[in-house]
Amino acid sequence: MDAIQQQFVQFLEKQQITLSTLQLDQFEQYYKTLVEWNEKMNLTGITEREQVYLKHFYDSLSVAFNFDVSSVSTIADIGSGAGFPSIPLKIAFPHLKVTIVDSLNKRILFLKELVSQLGLSDTECVHGRAEDIARLPKYRDQFDLVTARAVARLQVLNEFCLPFVKKDGTFIAMKGSEIEDELSESSFSLSELKGKVVRVLNMQLPIEESMRHFVEIHKLGATPAKYPRKAGIPLKEPLIKR
Repeated sequence: MDAIQQQFVQFLEKQQITLSTLQLDQFEQYYKTLVEWNEKMNLTGITEREQVYLKHFYDSLSVAFNFDVSSVSTIADIGSGAGFPSIPLKIAFPHLKVTIVDSLNKRILFLKELVSQLGLSDTECVHGRAEDIARLPKYRDQFDLVTARAVARLQVLNEFCLPFVKKDGTFIAMKGSEIEDELSESSFSLSELKGKVVRVLNMQLPIEESMRHFVEIHKLGATPAKYPRKAGIPLKEPLIKR
């Protein structure tokens, strides 16, 4: 274990997350595969190893700092990009059954190759728009936990993500530093999509100290039949009380 991994392990141990040698090997393989594929397609602007461990791996695992991931079995990650936060969560919590939805087929090809290289079981990578995939019975109202990391504003994310969450399940939106406006703008979309904000937590990333927020939303009931609207509409016409 070198200094970067040692630091990663120490930061996680402060949050009661312990990694085995196999899991650390998987994170290192993840880093190598990410950088290799990033030369062919734009997966991330962050490629420096220490930064990937901090801003991608540690940041992804921060979902589990205040939410008991061991108590859920199914997770859907919407607009996952290069696999954040779901693949780091799957590595650290191997019991999770993971479904990743992304609209760009190139990213799905990368994720399938990554899942194969890391030997991850119960990990499905689905190509499609969230609005279309959430209409399929296999995915609609099915997941214990749904995550999205900095994909869109909250009033839009609610329509992308809450249709995947089962009744009494949880949606965690991972956001940056400024979220007050988004929270107030999202109240109408929450009521429409049967969601309720349970708590908003924050943390500072170690070393660089940038702020992260976690909006934890409880799903109160099944998704109304009219949602999500057709692909493209949630972004163009967010659910805001007019």
